[in-house]
Parts: sequence; structure tokens; C-alpha cells
Amino acid sequence: MVDHYQEHPERLVINVEHRDDPVSLVTEADAFAASREYAKIVVRGPLFGIAEQRRGERPRWRLLTDMDTGYPQDARDELNSYLWFKAKDETDDPRERRLLLDAVARLETEPVNELTAGDTRYRVVRADEFARIGGGRLEPPRPTDVDCEGWDFRTRTPSTTKGFVVDHAAAVGLTEGLDRMGLLPYQYTSDRFPPDVLADSRRALRTHPGLVLLPVAFRVMEKKDHSWSMASGQHPTPQDARRSFAHYLKEVRPLIEESDERETAAYARAAEAFMRQVRPNELNVHGRCFQIVRIERMMRIGPAGPEGPRRSDIDIQEPTQIHPRMDESGDIDYSK
Repeated sequence: MVDHYQEHPERLVINVEHRDDPVSLVTEADAFAASREYAKIVVRGPLFGIAEQRRGERPRWRLLTDMDTGYPQDARDELNSYLWFKAKDETDDPRERRLLLDAVARLETEPVNELTAGDTRYRVVRADEFARIGGGRLEPPRPTDVDCEGWDFRTRTPSTTKGFVVDHAAAVGLTEGLDRMGLLPYQYTSDRFPPDVLADSRRALRTHPGLVLLPVAFRVMEKKDHSWSMASGQHPTPQDARRSFAHYLKEVRPLIEESDERETAAYARAAEAFMRQVRPNELNVHGRCFQIVRIERMMRIGPAGPEGPRRSDIDIQEPTQIHPRMDESGDIDYSK
């Protein structure tokens, strides 16, 4: 008998694997409970990053960045830097270095979303960021989410997104499989989106019918009257987000936000009180409400792999030279 997953293209397969070890069982139960309490999703919009596909790894792609840039050109600039430093530090072969530098030269003048250098394909890839919501509250970290300890801001947890292998047919647990099935038909529908954005979202269901969930991340969000706004970048664990938030309140905020000494002291005291708690996820200070929020990202997959930027995505920045000129011998001309 031929297995079901062998009868269809990998981009259409969701391979659910039964896992009965204690950790998996607790994680599945936690995810199921969260899906009932936070039953709806709110989508912030697209994020962009870079993926590579080396010879022998097809059809899988590997993420090279944290998928935390808001515009395609930001991701192209990341690729520009990645290839330049690869040419500088990771090869002594003049031919290989020239191939990398030729790719850099294209990225300095053309808004290209895919190119090949040597045996590796590089692509600007797209994902939609969303959070789950229930009872007017965004989902906080789950008890089973990987976390760490400590408040030293210099401590950073390695990224869980960078290096992630985009493999639509990789085995997942039951809850993630159900989540992916539920998200497959997702498209933008709100009238706040322009017609071309709505049309591209509908088109993506046909051109990229598969879907992969990236590793979860965490942000500090501030609750407004009828909405939420981002107050931090993405972090790989809840504690990394908490550390960043406390550091911001105590050290960064006084430098960038206008306030008197009394207000500055109030924020500092609030940060200290926040740090005395065990894994806190919410802080109210000076009439403002901040929350550590669990962030998810869905990436659509088509016959050729992960989706790239859509025509309607905001992309007004121009390519530019970022680094000085280098020749195939590795010599750098800092005057150019």
C-alpha cells in the first residue's frame, strides 16, 4: 500500500505524527486549551527574510534571517550583507568569491527577489505575522513554551528562526497539523486592505496552496483604546522579551521619550517591580498597558518553494551600495 503522503506533492502534504512521550502530550494539551481560549487570530501583516536552498537540499529551504523585516528591500539588503561577508570571510577561492560579489553587485542596483551564487539559490521570502486573541486579550506565552531565566540584558538566547528548515512535509504534532489545516484557506478580507492587496491574497491560495508555521516568537505589545501596537522587536523566548522590556523602561526610554524626573522614576520603579515577579507577562504603568505576546508566523508554499514578496506589498525603498568594493582576491577598497 502506498502511503498517502507519497501520492501528493510535498507542498500539499501535512504529515501528522502521533507522539505519546510525556513532553509532547503536555504540549499538545496546552496547545489545545489555548486554541479554545484564544480562538480567533489577528494578522499584523507581512514580514520578510532570506532563505537559501543548497544543492542536494531541494525542495527544502533554510532560513538565514529572523524574518523580522517589514519591507522586501530590507530583506534584500540583509542578503546583500550576508553575501558580502560570505565573500570576505568564508572562502579563499577567487572564483567563488567573484560569484558572490557578482550577486552583491546585482543587489546594489536591482530589486531582485531571487538569485543564484554557485551551488546555492537565495530568495526573499514572505510570511504573515499573527497572534491569537480571546476575550479582548492577545495570547500570552504558554506554560510549555521554551523559556529561560535571568535579567541581564546582555544575555541573548540564540534565534530559533534563523536556520529553520522550511519543509512542508516534515512531521508535526496533531495540534500543529490542525492549525495548519485551519489556516490553509486564510486570506485578507477586511475592507481596510486596498483591492490589490485583497486580490493578491486570493491569488496566493492558488499559487502557494501549502502552508508552514515558523517557530513562535514573542513581542512586547502596548494596548491602546481599540487596538494593539508593537513595543519591541521579535524575541525567541518570553524572558528575552521581558529582559528587553525592562531594559527599555529603565535605560532607553529616558533617552528617547520626553518626560520629567517624576515620570522617569515611576517607569523605573515599575520596571523593578516587574523584574521581581516570576515570569511576568503584563505591566500597567502611567496609564499604559503592556503585555508579552506570543507571536506566530505562517509562510505559504508553492511548487517552487516559499512565497516571495507580492506585487501589492509596500516596496518603495531603492537598492543601494552597502559595503565597500572588494575584488576576487579579497582586497577591499574603502574609498569606494
